[in-house]
Amino acid sequence: MAANEEKRMLSSLSNALRILRSYSLEKPSQGITEIAASLQLGKSTVHRLVSTLVSEGFLVKDEKTKKYRLGYSVLALSGVITSTLDIYTESLPIIRKLVDHVGETAHIAILDGCEVIYVMKIECNHHVRFLTHVGRRNPLHCTSSGKVLLAHQEPAFFDRLLQKGLVKHSHNTITDPVALREHLQKIKENGYATSYEELLEGVHSIAAPIRDYTGQVIAAVTIVGPKQRLTRAKIPFLVKKVKEASREISEKMGYYRRKHGY
Repeated sequence: MAANEEKRMLSSLSNALRILRSYSLEKPSQGITEIAASLQLGKSTVHRLVSTLVSEGFLVKDEKTKKYRLGYSVLALSGVITSTLDIYTESLPIIRKLVDHVGETAHIAILDGCEVIYVMKIECNHHVRFLTHVGRRNPLHCTSSGKVLLAHQEPAFFDRLLQKGLVKHSHNTITDPVALREHLQKIKENGYATSYEELLEGVHSIAAPIRDYTGQVIAAVTIVGPKQRLTRAKIPFLVKKVKEASREISEKMGYYRRKHGY
């Protein structure tokens, strides 16, 4: 892409975002002339950008007033943020209790594209621990949190992931699509996932799903640590504690098993 073309695109993006930010409780709807004046942009530029925002659902035109208001695409994005913030607020004391009980680092993770991203982390007190951070991204197919989230996605999502390829990160990474699909079905049935050195050598993890009031899986709670501490003999106890935490958080998010039946 030529430098001038890239600069023009960045300028258009910046101005489109300025248009969205110009809306407020005091100005819930605006016309082209009003937007152009407040942002000191040409009317033709504003008209072009507004038309694009309308086509993408970020703005909606009122045919009576000929003014524009924020569309449902903005609402959808705000819902993602709100959901994440709710999870953080409601899960923090539960995750702290989980770390106290199992003595290992715990995370809350959500789906972001074809990756899992950590939005919360509570460290354990061990000197030897898995170094990670809030905002870290990991693959879906070889992490316990990623597999829990992947297990509850539509088949079309799984197909898109396959198109990107299943990268082999260790000797235990599942890269066969058929084997992975069967593995995910078991995760869905059991209500939890494990990862035994599938991403990193010497690292084990366990995760369980977090559901919202509709029963939809929106996040995962996971514990992670070295295989010397997360031994297979301790797995039943650790699974129990992780599932208890996920259930408590889900109930805080409005989910009740009796209501949904799963």
